Amino acid sequence: MILKHRGKSQQVFRITGARSGLAEDVRRRQRRYIISMGVRTLSFIAAATLWNVWRPLSVVALALGLVLPYVSVVIANAGRENAPSLPSAFIETPGRPMIEEGRRPPEQQ
Repeated sequence: MILKHRGKSQQVFRITGARSGLAEDVRRRQRRYIISMGVRTLSFIAAATLWNVWRPLSVVALALGLVLPYVSVVIANAGRENAPSLPSAFIETPGRPMIEEGRRPPEQQ
């Protein structure tokens, strides 16, 4: 959003575009990890329970229990990503205007 004030345009940032806090992000990743580890535990229990009843489903549950920890760790360690739509937090300082060679500034003429 661009705001015009006295003929100058300034860029204004909206707070609604800000990222969530670090504590909230860590809490969300921990919750996803705990849920996936719960699913892993249930899949091992299902594999042990169904081993003599229905072996193909038991093998699938066992494979899920073996693969899920790797996937959970990768998801939990995927930290905060930079959102491409958010503006940069750095403000660029305006450059000094160059004086053309052979031309004096107005106060020296």
